[in-house]
Amino acid sequence: MTEEKKKAKKVVNAGVPAKKKRKSGPKKTTKAFVARGKRKESVARATITEGKGQIRINSLNISSINNYYIRNIISEPLRYIGPEANNVDIAVNVNGGGVMGQAQAARTAIANALILYFEQMNLEDKFIEIDRSLVIEDTRRVEPKKYRGPKARARFQKSYR
Repeated sequence: MTEEKKKAKKVVNAGVPAKKKRKSGPKKTTKAFVARGKRKESVARATITEGKGQIRINSLNISSINNYYIRNIISEPLRYIGPEANNVDIAVNVNGGGVMGQAQAARTAIANALILYFEQMNLEDKFIEIDRSLVIEDTRRVEPKKYRGPKARARFQKSYR
């Protein structure tokens, strides 16, 4: 290398500060739980952590959902646990299916996440007593379409003339 290239390299590296070493101490452990909920073709995964009571559905705040009915379906499990709901943040990722299926899948995922987070409160029995579908996923699925018909069980009409 020539002397000019060496000087050019020194000039380029002169403005970059050296990397600082991070102190490695005891890391804070926050308890976070992930739970799943299903309804029809929709699958929801809820992550619950300590926080300020925010609920996010696919990175959007729950208050941005315009439909009041759907908003109530999603936040229903929180009404049954009381003021402790203000101390947790819930992030739900939902995909597949329609709007109502996604709302009901999110509801089940949130309820299961709350059961895991507040294990000392014995919420599972309380939720099952209120509404079984809060905790238990709906296993029903759409029956596949067969040949010789427009739908799964219906048959094409016969015409003789």
